[in-house]
Amino acid sequence: MHLAYPAVLSALLFSTGLYGVLARRNAILVLMSVELMLNAVNLNLVAFDVWLSKTAQDTLHSGQALTLFTIAIAAAEIGIGLAIVLAVHRNRGTADIDRLRDTAETDSAETDDDDSEPASHAPAEKAEATA
Repeated sequence: MHLAYPAVLSALLFSTGLYGVLARRNAILVLMSVELMLNAVNLNLVAFDVWLSKTAQDTLHSGQALTLFTIAIAAAEIGIGLAIVLAVHRNRGTADIDRLRDTAETDSAETDDDDSEPASHAPAEKAEATA
């Protein structure tokens, strides 16, 4: 099999994942798109490892070893990412990325523009948070 077939498939998978990251608004779909991009990289690693092992006499299969590390890191990333998304969904009631960004911007803008609280109250909260 030629190297071009897995490389083209990997490019298609990566571009599909990139589109998903840039166009989707749901945090879980963004995480799935990142996983798709990592799988495209894994396919490239294995394809180039097989291609290079045909030409080299000493086969170390370093591409396949890197693929195993990438799979392990992706599993940890998706576990932590899903835990964060679930915690945000419980607190805010949505997993929509635009709403979360808007909420964060309005919260910080309201605290800066709000003059009803005394100025001595804010440093006390920061001191308690750091302690």
